[in-house]
Amino acid sequence: MAESFLMLAQAGSGSSPLNTLVLLVGLVAIMYFVMIRPQQKQMKEHRTLLASLKKGDEVVTTGGMLGKIHLVDERTVTLEIASGVRIRVLKTSISAKGTVAEGAPAATSEEKKEEKKKEEK
Repeated sequence: MAESFLMLAQAGSGSSPLNTLVLLVGLVAIMYFVMIRPQQKQMKEHRTLLASLKKGDEVVTTGGMLGKIHLVDERTVTLEIASGVRIRVLKTSISAKGTVAEGAPAATSEEKKEEKKKEEK
């Protein structure tokens, strides 16, 4: 019985090396379009963002700090995170332009009234 399974396994393994090569090339192509290409596109966008930084831009760092650019050097950026408080960070740590508050919806008048009631209590 065991000999018959061995014979079947040997008979089935006679596939063409061309089929294996086509499968391997297909897997590499899928990996390229799913993983490598989007990563390269994201890196290109980040490089253009870093090249376009100028004084006065509001930025967000990868650590979550929000600030306004005060000075741009070759490798570093000086951010003003509060009035008179400046920090130096690497340009590569800048993740985006703009502030988080830009995307936040404005509070409605009802929400403001509810907040006032809570504060009074």
